[in-house]
Amino acid sequence: MNINILLDTPDSFMHEYVHDLIEKLKERGHEVCFFEDYRKIKNGDMLFLLACKTILRKEHLSLNTNNLVIHPSKLPEGRGSGALVWKLLEGENKIYLTLFEANEKIDRGNIYLQEPIEFMGHELSDEIRHKQAIKTMELVLKYVDHHNNLKPQKQQGKGSFYRKRTPEDSELDIDKTIREQFNLLRAVDNNRYPAFFRLNDHKYTVKIFRDEKSQDDEN
Repeated sequence: MNINILLDTPDSFMHEYVHDLIEKLKERGHEVCFFEDYRKIKNGDMLFLLACKTILRKEHLSLNTNNLVIHPSKLPEGRGSGALVWKLLEGENKIYLTLFEANEKIDRGNIYLQEPIEFMGHELSDEIRHKQAIKTMELVLKYVDHHNNLKPQKQQGKGSFYRKRTPEDSELDIDKTIREQFNLLRAVDNNRYPAFFRLNDHKYTVKIFRDEKSQDDEN
């Protein structure tokens, strides 16, 4: 099959994994093209939209037989941006990824696969994104291998929608404990949107790392 992959968010963590995914697809005998600009998409059998900022219009969706998105929530719940982080902030440690057919409406296409990621509650952003990337690749490969036997299911119910997170959402409350805000600290990105707090008209950046010795002790 001819498989296309679009990843047009320049700073997405998926850039660290997409070439491994491409190799796995090629090992299965598929032709694979990778794009970082939606305007360069070619005709194909499948287009996987991984960490894309662009909502494709009909003219681009028509280039491929199937256009697949993997979204980090149990659709129809958690449509919109930053769903995984919002779920972590709600105290969830079992978070679903949904592989569904893209259309011109945000996160509303028919569902093919829906599987959970389990977190222990101590993982920080890099570990969280690693698990998300691994499960994303698993779902892509599962769809490619078994698409002829997968029946699309319409989304049921009204669902919910998350707004896009901004760097300002990484602000800590100096009057709350670390324990109360640990899920926020887990979710922040030390480079792109680090945690911070304001005090006496000054802004202070806080970066968090898990002690390597504690990791070795757990293993």
